[in-house]
Amino acid sequence: MNHVFPPAAQVVLHVAGREALFPVRRVYCVGRNYADHAAEMGADTREPPFFFSKPADALVPGGGDVTYPPMTSNLQHEVELVVALGKGGSSIPADQALECVFGYAVGFDLTRRDLQSRAKDKGHPWDMGKGFDQSGPISDIQPVAVVGHPGKVAIWLKVNGELRQSGELAQMSWKVAEVIANLSTYVCLAPGDLIFTGTPAGVSTVVRGDVLEGGVEGVGELTVRIV
Repeated sequence: MNHVFPPAAQVVLHVAGREALFPVRRVYCVGRNYADHAAEMGADTREPPFFFSKPADALVPGGGDVTYPPMTSNLQHEVELVVALGKGGSSIPADQALECVFGYAVGFDLTRRDLQSRAKDKGHPWDMGKGFDQSGPISDIQPVAVVGHPGKVAIWLKVNGELRQSGELAQMSWKVAEVIANLSTYVCLAPGDLIFTGTPAGVSTVVRGDVLEGGVEGVGELTVRIV
């Protein structure tokens, strides 16, 4: 049977050091997973993990130029470790969750903070604050077989050479295995799923012309220019 119009292209990411592509299925994000960022967003206690999503075609593989989005005057950056799943399942035990990880990447969760804040105040969904076009720049995926599972390593982001975010993955309130296990109680995870795992403190506003450079030690770096 024919399609009524050509189907959208499969979103894929490059796998570092291999002639291979990682097909993306779904993109999940963890909110407020670093205590210092949670505090700057107004939370004062460790919360159970909560999740939101971005559409797969909001990803910007490899970074590069990102268009400043409409309907905002407060675009903010969030640098994150991204988990790429090679296996999935439901209600995955935490002590088995890392077996599902294919690799890791560096991602920027770009946020229309003014839209998100208004949505929070009204109890509305965050979709238009988080899931807009080009809101998810992401680096190549580093396979676990090469880099292992990152632990107490640095995560950072600079804007125009000035350090804005600096932390360690060890500061995550919920570690990677816990995040996977908890998320899998809500949805059936599958190969191709990505999980943005949260950001340290220091998020700030960016404007056209700004250059964002971020990285996770041992995983990689990512550069974006807002145009």
